Amino acid sequence: MTAKLVDIAKHLNISVSTVSRVLNGRDRVSDETREKVLNAINEFNYKPNEIARSLRNRSSMTIGIIVPDISNEFFALLSKGAEAVAKNNGYLVILCNSDYDEAMEKEYLNMLTQKQVDGIIVATVCKDDEYFEKILNSGIPVVFVDNLPQIKRNYNFVTIDNEKAGYDLTKHLINSGYKDIAIITGKIQETSAIERLDGWKRALNEMGLKVNNDLIGIGDFKIQSGYKIMRKMLEQNKRPQALLAANNNIAYGAVKAIREKGLRVPNDLYVVCFDATDNTGLMSIKLPSMIQPAEKIGEIALEIIIKRLDNKEFKIFDKVILEPSFVN
Repeated sequence: MTAKLVDIAKHLNISVSTVSRVLNGRDRVSDETREKVLNAINEFNYKPNEIARSLRNRSSMTIGIIVPDISNEFFALLSKGAEAVAKNNGYLVILCNSDYDEAMEKEYLNMLTQKQVDGIIVATVCKDDEYFEKILNSGIPVVFVDNLPQIKRNYNFVTIDNEKAGYDLTKHLINSGYKDIAIITGKIQETSAIERLDGWKRALNEMGLKVNNDLIGIGDFKIQSGYKIMRKMLEQNKRPQALLAANNNIAYGAVKAIREKGLRVPNDLYVVCFDATDNTGLMSIKLPSMIQPAEKIGEIALEIIIKRLDNKEFKIFDKVILEPSFVN
């Protein structure tokens, strides 16, 4: 049978409130009494009811993180960075993988809210304005990362300048001598997808190159999407000379399609992308990439939540835009 506070209080012939003060680290308890209570806790193998404690303290000491693809190294590193800061501040993390599914993301949000988490970091895939209003009106500190809500309201976020990153990658291709440059990006409602496309278009326009709609592929950020769209592009009368893939998974799928066609990367079709890192040195090809500071994004997002929890009346919103690094 699980011991209760009242059992320890009766055993020591003291009040339940005195035992509670010791457990919660409060003053007004003598050193002698505190030592007796702590010894009795060990003797009775007392385990505090964390749910009841969280209701009393109005804090669960947990942070929720919702990402669309935990198998993608970018989101894995982002979560790792956030978790490190959470741990240093005494918080645990609940990590949720929405698999790019809007309904699943909403389910996870409801679950985290019901569990009374203290804050939420979310890389959203939703486009529902009412959903975003619900999150921001929940009273729980929320920080958006990667994809951002397209709503006319202030909120906390940490990201990179995706339009500039897409522009810089496209300029790299143009300066390398390529003209027929394709792009494969994610769903248009996702800001990271549309902004990288906008950067591609801006670079082409500035350099006097025509925007060819046949070289624009709109899919999602999964490997299969990159594979299918690239296969269709390679069946056109004039195939692209180069490709900007809006994330690493799209690039991996595209490279598979290119190789199945008997073509070589980069000799026959040059590919650049976001976040294609090879920490093993075993990959047979190297894809020039714009590398986002994923861990730093997670760290800053969690630090924003901690700041909000420490000062609930803080009215200024954190809008953090970090610089990616180009690895050729």
